[in-house]
Formats: sequence, C-alpha cells, structure tokens
Amino acid sequence: MQGIDEEVPLEFDKTPIRISVPAYLQKVYWWAYVHPNAVRVFEREWLVNLILFGNYSALRDEALAEIGDQAAGRTLQVACAYGDLTPRLRERIAPDGQLHVIDVLPIQLENLKRKLPPDTRISLFQRDSAALGFADASYERVLVFFLLHEQPEEVRRRTLAEACRVVKPGGKVIIVDYHGPDDWNPVRHPLRALLRRLEPYADDLWKNEISKYLPVDIAFSGMEKQTYFGGLYQKVVLTR
Repeated sequence: MQGIDEEVPLEFDKTPIRISVPAYLQKVYWWAYVHPNAVRVFEREWLVNLILFGNYSALRDEALAEIGDQAAGRTLQVACAYGDLTPRLRERIAPDGQLHVIDVLPIQLENLKRKLPPDTRISLFQRDSAALGFADASYERVLVFFLLHEQPEEVRRRTLAEACRVVKPGGKVIIVDYHGPDDWNPVRHPLRALLRRLEPYADDLWKNEISKYLPVDIAFSGMEKQTYFGGLYQKVVLTR
C-alpha cells in the first residue's frame, strides 16, 4: 500500500485562523475530551459500544457504507472519534485518495495518530469544525460522526455550514448522531435525563430535525435520513 514506510503526517494549522479550545468545550466536555485522563478512560472499544447501547459497530458501518469501498479523491472527517472509526475509514480510501481528519484538540489528534499505521494518504489538522479554513468545494465527501449533539446551536450551524461549503457539487455530507427516540423506546426517559445532565446540547437533536440547522444559502440535490435502535440514532446523507 502506498506510503507504508512513511511516518503518519500530523499537520497543524497554517492559516491565519487562531486555533483555541472553545469555551463550551472546556466547560462542558473537559471530562470527555480535554483532560489528559479522558483519552485513557474513553479510548476503549467496549466502553464506546456500551455508551451507544451496543450500537457502535452498526452505526460505524452505516457511515462507512456511505463512504464506499474505494473512496477516490479527498475525504474529510470532522472531529476525531473514540473507537476504530478512523482506522476502518482509512481502509476504504483509494490508493491515490486522501483522508483528512480535523480536531480542535491536539490531545485528540495525538491519540488518533497512535491508532493509525504509517500512511502518507492521511493528514491530521488542528482546526475548529466551525471555521475549517479549507477551500470551497475541495472534498468529495465529509463525515460528521456524533459531533453535532455536543455543540451549542450556533456552533452546530457553523459546523454544518462549513461541512457543506467544502464538499464538491455532487459530493456527500454524511452525518450520524442522536435522534429523538420513539415513545416506546425503553431508554428514552432515563437517557434523556442523563444527557441533559452530561450533554446539555443533545436535547436539540431529540426535538429538531438536522435540516433545521443547515445553511439556507446552499442547495442540496438530495437528502436521505434513516433512524436506528427505536429512533435513538440517525444517519442523514446530504448530496450537493
């Protein structure tokens, strides 16, 4: 495979954009992503799967199915993720393709680097999802995996606007995240109480469609939505 003898490149921001940890991330999610102990605690496959009630692998595979088996061109993953999502995504990148992964936290980028084998097709960038700094229409596909529920509405809107801005006409934005579960779902009420305590922005995705947060100045040729596990999770695929 191309680049197997090279070091995994880890690039940091080279634009005039000032990269700093957002205040909401420091305040609300310090325990999950910012503190050094967070990686040691949460980077466990079984724990990631437990948090998603055993649905991690299925949701990961649903996202990867949208990427395809030989993803040509450039693929962007917006924010690192615990678990093996990115290593599995790497396996689907074509020999002449590229995978870029951004995150605002260097600790998360370093953690991801440890999970990836040497591969010159992959570049990691310290960027804010709400201000990517990449050129318009520069990616064939963009993946946003369980990020939006962790963001305040204003940041969520900017993240989606950026994801849609950098994808090429005909390209896809793939979103996997929480969704308002069906009334009969047994985890509905206890989970909602827990999320309101630990993840206060998640309630937005229980009450509203993702389409509410999309930019109004970008037209989409297609929008598909599927729900899973009694409506608790959703996959939305936007086509430019």
